[in-house]
Amino acid sequence: MEERGWDQVDFAYVIGDAYVDHPSFGHAIISRLLEARGYRVGIISQPDWRNPKSIAVFGKPRLGFLVSAGNMDSMVNHYSVSKKRRKSDAYTPGGEMGKRPDYACVVYGNLIRQTYKDTAVILGGIEASLRRMAHYDYWSDRIKRSVLLDSGADIISYGMGERSVIEIAEALDAGIPVEELTYIDGTVVKVKDKERIGDAEFLPSFEELKADKKNYAKSFYTQYVNTDAFNGKRLAEPYSDHLYVVQNPPSKPLSVTEMDDVYDLPYMRAYHPSYEEKGGIPAVSEIRFSLISNRGCFGGCSFCALTFHQGRIVQVRSHESLIKEAKLITEETDFKGYIHDVGGPTANFRHPSCGKQTEHGVCRNRQCLWPKPCKNLDADHSDYVRLLKKLRDISGVKKVFIRSGIRFDYLLADQKNDFLRELCEHHVSGQLKVAPEHVSDQVLSLMGKPENSVYEEFIRQYKRMNERLGKKQYVVPYLMSSHPGSTLKEAVELAEYCRDLGYMPEQVQDFYPTPSTLSTCMYYTGLDPRSMKPVYVPKSPHEKAMQRALIQYRNPKLYDLVEEALKKAGRTDLIGYGQKCLIRPRQGREQESTKNRPGAAERRAGKSKGRSESGAHRQNRPVSGKKKKTIRNVHKKK
Repeated sequence: MEERGWDQVDFAYVIGDAYVDHPSFGHAIISRLLEARGYRVGIISQPDWRNPKSIAVFGKPRLGFLVSAGNMDSMVNHYSVSKKRRKSDAYTPGGEMGKRPDYACVVYGNLIRQTYKDTAVILGGIEASLRRMAHYDYWSDRIKRSVLLDSGADIISYGMGERSVIEIAEALDAGIPVEELTYIDGTVVKVKDKERIGDAEFLPSFEELKADKKNYAKSFYTQYVNTDAFNGKRLAEPYSDHLYVVQNPPSKPLSVTEMDDVYDLPYMRAYHPSYEEKGGIPAVSEIRFSLISNRGCFGGCSFCALTFHQGRIVQVRSHESLIKEAKLITEETDFKGYIHDVGGPTANFRHPSCGKQTEHGVCRNRQCLWPKPCKNLDADHSDYVRLLKKLRDISGVKKVFIRSGIRFDYLLADQKNDFLRELCEHHVSGQLKVAPEHVSDQVLSLMGKPENSVYEEFIRQYKRMNERLGKKQYVVPYLMSSHPGSTLKEAVELAEYCRDLGYMPEQVQDFYPTPSTLSTCMYYTGLDPRSMKPVYVPKSPHEKAMQRALIQYRNPKLYDLVEEALKKAGRTDLIGYGQKCLIRPRQGREQESTKNRPGAAERRAGKSKGRSESGAHRQNRPVSGKKKKTIRNVHKKK
C-alpha cells in the first residue's frame, strides 16, 4: 500500500485461487472493474484459513470484504466424483493441493467475522452463486442452508457480478448500511422482517425442504425458471419467522459495448511474478492463448449449472474487441501461432436464441433446443464464421482452434451449412470433440440433450464434409455414465455403442452431482423436477462402478464387474466369442490368460517332454514353430 500511496483499501478481496490478472479469472474482472471506478482494491490470495491474521494484511477495509472461493466450487476442486481427494490444484502455484479450505466461502466468511464483526462481507463467484439458496450438498449428502447464513456474510452477488458489485460499492460509498441493501438485482440478502420482502414468491421453508424431497424438487424448479433477468421473480426462503433469505431477480445482461469495456480493462494477462519460483499457475496454460467470445447458454443441459449461474441469454463481444485481444496474444514471446479457443460455454452461440429475449426474456417453461429446436430459434452462424475468418487473417496466427465445444443440434438447425465447412476446413486438427453424452433417448431426455438420431445425423454430415474437403478427421465423443435415468440396461446400450466405435472414447465421466443443477436435483430426490415423475438413480458405488466398467469393458482389470453387470442386465448374449460380444466366457478367458502369461510356453514344453504324444497334448503344441496368436478383445471399426 505504501508504494501506491494508500493508507487504506476500499475493498479487501479474499480469493481461493492464486492471483492471476487475466479476464478468464473472475477476481481479475471484478477488481479491475472496481479500480476503473476509482476504488482501491487489495487482493488477499489463498490466505491461511487457520490464522485470522492472514485476512488482516491490509487492515480494516473502508467499505468491505469481497470473498470468492475461486473459479471452481472448492469441493469440486478438491474431490473427484468418488469423493477421493484430488492430488493437484490447477489454480494454485505449482499445482499444490491444500491451499484453500473445503467450503471456502463459509470458512473465509467466518474467518473475517472473527476479527471484523461489523465490516460488510460480500460473497461472489461460482461457489456462492450456486449455493445461494438452500441446496443439496453431495459431499455431506444433505440439504445445507444458504451459504449466506453459514458464512456470516451480508450479501451475495450471484451470477456475472459486474452490475451488482458496482451498485453495492456505490451504495456503501454513499453511506448506506449493508443491511439496507435489499433491493439490488443479482443479489441475495438476509431479511428479518417479512413485511420488508415485498412482492416475492415464497419457497418452502428450510425445515420443509429437509422433511420432504418433493418440496425440494418443487423449490429448485421454481428457482430454475426464475433465472431470467426479464421475467425472473423475487424469491424468499423462510428459515424462521424472523429470518428469510431473499433472492432478487438476476442482473440484466451486458450489452456488446459493456462486454467490450470489461475485456478492455488493463489486465496484465499473467499470474503474479512471485509464483514463478514454484512453476507458475497450471490453469493459466489452458487459457493464455484463448479468447472468451460469449457468456450465457441456451443449450439447457440438465447436468450443467450455467443456466443457474449465467442465465440462458447469450451475451457477446464485438469482433473488434476480440481481434484486439488476439493481437495482444500474438505479441507474447512464447506464442507459436495457435489460438487455442474462441468460445465460451458453447462456442457456436453468438447471439440470443431468438429476437424477443432481449426485451421479454427467455421462455419460463420451454427450452430453445430440447426436445426439438424451437420454431422461433434463430440458428445462424454467419457472425461466428466472419469472426473466425478475421482471426485467421491476423498476422502471426497459423491456426484457430475451437475447444469450448459446439452444439451439434444447433449446427444442424442452420440450413446454410457454411459453419460446418469452415469448421472442417480450418478449425479441426484431426479430431473434433463433441458431447453426445449418451445414446439412450430416455437418458438423453433427462439430460436435456437431443435424441441420438440427431447426433448420428451430425456424424454423417461431418463425414461427408470431410470427404468433400479431402480430409481425414474424426469425432471424439464425450460420454457420461450413471446419469439419473441410466439403469444397467442403458449402460449396456452405451457399451455396445463404444464397441461399434472401434476404440475407447477419450473421455468418460461418471455423473457428478455438483450444486444447483437439474440433474443433481434428480439425483437427490429421485424426481424429475420438470414433471415431478420418478427417475431411477444409480447411487451405490458398486452399481456406478459397474456402469463405468461397461463403457471400459476392454480393460482386463474390470472383467468381473463387466461380467456381473451383463448378468444382472440379462445380457449374457454379450459374453462369448461372437463379433458383437463384449467379453469372453470366464473359462476361455482364464485359459487364454494362462497360455499367454510370460514363460507359460516354456513351462508347457517342459511338461510335455515326459508325456506321451496323445492327441490332446499335440493340440497344445505350437504349429510349425510359430507362436500362438493372442486373442484380444478389440473390435475393429466397421
